[in-house]
Amino acid sequence: MSPRSDSGRVVPLPLLSNHSAARSSVTCRFRCGNACAHEAPNTSDNPYFGDIVESVLSRRGVLKAGSVLALSVGGAAAVSGAAAAQPAAPAQRPAGGGVPGTNFAPVAPNTQDAVVIPEGYQQEIVIRWGDAVVEGAPEFDFNNQTAAAQEKQFGYNNDFAGLIPLDSSGREHLLVCNHEYTTETHMFLNYDENNPTEEQVRIAWAAHGLSVVAVGRDGDKGFKPKPSKYNRRITLNTEFELRGPAAGSDHLKTSADPTGTKVFGTQNNCSGSVTPWGTVLSGEENFNQYFANADSVTDPKAKERLARYGLKGTESDRKWERFDKRWDIAQEPNEANRFGWIVEIDPHDPGSTPVKHTALGRFKHETASIKIAEDGRVVAYSGDDERFDYIYKYVSNGRVKPGTSALARRHNMSLLDDGTLYVAKFTGNSPAGEIDGTGKLPADGHFDGTGEWLPLASGKRSFVPGFTAEEVYVFTRLAADAVGATKMDRPEDIEPNPVNGYIYCALTNNSNRGSAGNAGPDEANPRVGNKHGHVLEMDDDTTGTKFRWNLLLVCGDPNDPGTYFGGFDKTQVSPISCPDNVAFDRHGNLWISTDGNALEANDGLFAVPVAGPERGRVKQFLTVPVGAETCGPVVTDHVITVCVQHPGEIDGAGAGNPASHWPDGGSSQPRPSVVAVWRADGAEIGS
Repeated sequence: MSPRSDSGRVVPLPLLSNHSAARSSVTCRFRCGNACAHEAPNTSDNPYFGDIVESVLSRRGVLKAGSVLALSVGGAAAVSGAAAAQPAAPAQRPAGGGVPGTNFAPVAPNTQDAVVIPEGYQQEIVIRWGDAVVEGAPEFDFNNQTAAAQEKQFGYNNDFAGLIPLDSSGREHLLVCNHEYTTETHMFLNYDENNPTEEQVRIAWAAHGLSVVAVGRDGDKGFKPKPSKYNRRITLNTEFELRGPAAGSDHLKTSADPTGTKVFGTQNNCSGSVTPWGTVLSGEENFNQYFANADSVTDPKAKERLARYGLKGTESDRKWERFDKRWDIAQEPNEANRFGWIVEIDPHDPGSTPVKHTALGRFKHETASIKIAEDGRVVAYSGDDERFDYIYKYVSNGRVKPGTSALARRHNMSLLDDGTLYVAKFTGNSPAGEIDGTGKLPADGHFDGTGEWLPLASGKRSFVPGFTAEEVYVFTRLAADAVGATKMDRPEDIEPNPVNGYIYCALTNNSNRGSAGNAGPDEANPRVGNKHGHVLEMDDDTTGTKFRWNLLLVCGDPNDPGTYFGGFDKTQVSPISCPDNVAFDRHGNLWISTDGNALEANDGLFAVPVAGPERGRVKQFLTVPVGAETCGPVVTDHVITVCVQHPGEIDGAGAGNPASHWPDGGSSQPRPSVVAVWRADGAEIGS
């Protein structure tokens, strides 16, 4: 039931208790190698802008940005010396109303083992872990899995999803999904963590990567998979080409690949994007956890580089090094350098070799998302998903060819190999004393300011003293440290809004903000012990080096004075915690999926207008089952899909005692799946 009375008036939601993020320790272990249980690998002493804000206060009238940024010509964000207009106070509307795309009764927070959707909507599963992808795939048998079968079946823990049209009717698409990581204790009965079998390890290799599946609209409902020449699995056994300015670097050469241009597989693929030319970009994120014996390295420089990427320890958790030496740093010291890139696949050409683009830098990419500048150059935005890490952008030298033909795809893919890589530095416009770490707004009523893109490298030219260009690309985190980039609270998905042209970034959380030895609060990351996260809005100069920014949301319980919902009345919004992925509908509304809800409720998908009188009015559209995370939202006019990742993944559960039976019910094992939601009457979503 939705949080409203019979009169339609939104009833203020009860204060929800606060505790650490709800992600289970088993998820932390298998997805990111317990990253949050260790000190953040960024030990640099970069100044945060609270130290320097007083120097810009004389320009405060110029720097002051409004909560609603001024829309520039052609939908591209423009930065000038003039301040953005301040918005009018949000008007109060009846609870039953809503701007186009968000007119639905919000789902109440809950802990059900189900996908809970608004009244008047229906749902069905599109595809599950183990369902057939390529011809000859056997029927999934949980108790009798094989690596050969998994190579042909939908992989595990689907994260990003993208829909690529195959016809003009909007009924035929290619669905492309990432498979971020494997949770062996939930995949196999009687799994021995100290002694996994070789077959179990090979199944896990096959369960990583991506799936390409043709889907057709199921009447007026969701989508159904279908046999197709396009269907494809990409796994840790698939050959990739390393391209761009670092390809062939000595840092990328191994005994299996002395050229430094070919690598097998992609792993820990988190979010991604569909490019304007019809390919898919996917971010390699927490790759560090798969490698063993980093502690065997004695060279100080090599140790520093490994530590900055979180590589340490002796044997790995999954013990893959027992079956292939490439996972053993003592034997293959450069293999880890071949992960942490943005990969690009061409779903239209199932025989094509996927690419890893070195020009976009190496770090824990959540995603890379494309915006086409007015002059035709390609701009890619990316976040490094770790506490106290950075936001980046890349600007191509070449210009895009319109269309999605094979010729256009080949040309446009090459644009991501030749350009300039930047990292962001943020400056607030409020005195440091007004950012007290509680989330209380400064005197001007907004967390906002300006920023600068600091160049790192372009082609074979480095802009970072003491770094060659190859070192900038392969060890990007260290180069960004050196130029003084701003430490952020886990920058995850970052996407351009196709309607207003602004850039939106989800910053999931950072419980270490302000703790001993770590950076304190600043205006872009205004809370100490930030367990609920926030959403950043940027008015970027696109191909230039300046931007304006403000915080659209400071997430958490609306009854908490340290939260902010774009200035909207907080008694009229849904609580939201730990924003992760972002997407947009055709009206320009922002849709946010969450990961690790710290408000004692299941994760969900939320819609929020970013302009007009309902700017900041967050409404929950759905929730996912027990232990699950909401990933990869795709919002079309008539269907919304989400990836339900790691259902039932809670502490104390496993294959022998599952905590969830979604999606098949009964006594079945939980299976990560893609689910579609649509209006029962066939009308547009949120109309």
